[in-house]
Amino acid sequence: MAGGTFVVVGGTSGLGLAVARRLLGRQRVVVVGDEPWEVAAVADELDCPGAACDITSYEQVRELFAGVVERYGVIGGVAHCASVWAGGDLLDLNPERIRRAVEVNVLGTTYVLKEALHHLTRQRQGNVVYVGALAVTRSRPGIPVYRATKSYGASLVESLAEAQQSNRVKVMQLHPGPMPTRLQERAGAEFLDEVYAQPEQVAAEVVRLLLLAADDLYVSGEQVLRADGRW
Repeated sequence: MAGGTFVVVGGTSGLGLAVARRLLGRQRVVVVGDEPWEVAAVADELDCPGAACDITSYEQVRELFAGVVERYGVIGGVAHCASVWAGGDLLDLNPERIRRAVEVNVLGTTYVLKEALHHLTRQRQGNVVYVGALAVTRSRPGIPVYRATKSYGASLVESLAEAQQSNRVKVMQLHPGPMPTRLQERAGAEFLDEVYAQPEQVAAEVVRLLLLAADDLYVSGEQVLRADGRW
């Protein structure tokens, strides 16, 4: 896709930061994070615009996308990389941790996709890539809440993709396995498989999907990659 601004939600660390770095130089990028100081630091490092946004607030998400459109015009694509870890047996999980995971991984995802598609549908072109988790397709002990919240996003993408009735607006999902990122540090070493992909490797696939043209043949809504480093 030649032109347009690309919004990377969760673009201040991990996979999101790798996606932003890979896009820069070819496209305008806006990095989005929830901590203003971190957004400012990353935007300064990458020499690109940044926006602080709590995606659990619909008003903030709406203002984020409206501001990008007002300032830069067409949105080329949106990478939704923001996520909150919630590992541990359900009986041991703090209720606050459960609530936060639901707010970010469920409500935040809903708000981001709602506003992204509002603008892309109006433009009649553009791509959304939702970064899920391999946990959606492979059950494992110790992550019932995390898996459930990420499964919500996968289900939402499938339904939204079907509703587009057009290949011009593509809604896609990608499911990485555990990677050496800040989220993985919070998860703990026991959840990092012996074989895994690096964020930069997965970012290459996210960017490829973001840059698909309106007339490129692609099955919107499909799980496009099991990005866990295996072959």
